[in-house]
Amino acid sequence: MFGISPLGWLHTLGSLPAIPLAIYMLARHGRIVPRSAAGAIYFGSMLIGGLTVFLVAKQPGSNVVALATLTLLIAGYGVGYVPRLGRAAAYLETIFLTVTVFLLMVPSVNETLTRVPDGNPIVGTPGSPILLGALGSLIVMLVVGLTLQIIHLRRHGAVPVASRR
Repeated sequence: MFGISPLGWLHTLGSLPAIPLAIYMLARHGRIVPRSAAGAIYFGSMLIGGLTVFLVAKQPGSNVVALATLTLLIAGYGVGYVPRLGRAAAYLETIFLTVTVFLLMVPSVNETLTRVPDGNPIVGTPGSPILLGALGSLIVMLVVGLTLQIIHLRRHGAVPVASRR
């Protein structure tokens, strides 16, 4: 089904929970909340997805995206433990983790549109207007979303991450 190997299924099913969790946290809190139950599951799911990419990816750019995702994920979850950053930690945490959502969605949208339905995918070529439009929409959502998050942090005072524990 869908030409996915057992390792590919591990990658897909392991990283899949990150999508609804990201949607939930962004809708409810306006950001990814690392020190929450949903945030812990998001971290684990993203870690599984990011690490297994190296075993299943066919495009060389996939490894770069996976490395960037893992780096931002670890930085986003770790920045709150650097007390010297103060309020900047809240901004960095928000930016890093929001970009991980974007980096999750780009290959998810690409793979879905180029594989589904099985045997007759929605998109047949990488330059398809449908695919380019979907990816362009993700970029717009990232820019608008980050802008709104930063405005919210500025208006409501970015609380140092360490004091939110």
